[in-house]
Amino acid sequence: MTKTTPSSNVGIVIVSHSPDVARGTAQMVQQMVGEEVPLAYCGGDPGGGLGTSVEAILSAIDRAWSDAGVAILVDLGGAETNSEMAIEMQPAERQGKIVVCNAPIVEGAVIAATEASGGASLDVVRRTAEELSPA
Repeated sequence: MTKTTPSSNVGIVIVSHSPDVARGTAQMVQQMVGEEVPLAYCGGDPGGGLGTSVEAILSAIDRAWSDAGVAILVDLGGAETNSEMAIEMQPAERQGKIVVCNAPIVEGAVIAATEASGGASLDVVRRTAEELSPA
């Protein structure tokens, strides 16, 4: 799942330690919003096991890039750490347009994409996804 045409909607990146979780979550998002939202996912380490890769996250950000920004949904701490590293490696003009959402990966990705498909700003997409997190 990659962005095929330019979009003014916020992009969504799904990062999981499991390639199956990442792919399945992306499929759910795509079933909900179709092609309205730039969407990319990555999961697993380069050797095929569980884990995450900064390089794969960088590639996913590029595939889901939108000038409206990119919201990243992660499953566990390592995915968040590597996503933050990937953000730091972005050009300065992109860094402020990428956020990691503190939200459940599946529910957060679906609600974030639903908001994004309606043209919501990056801040609204992030806040809406994060409302799903327990206090």
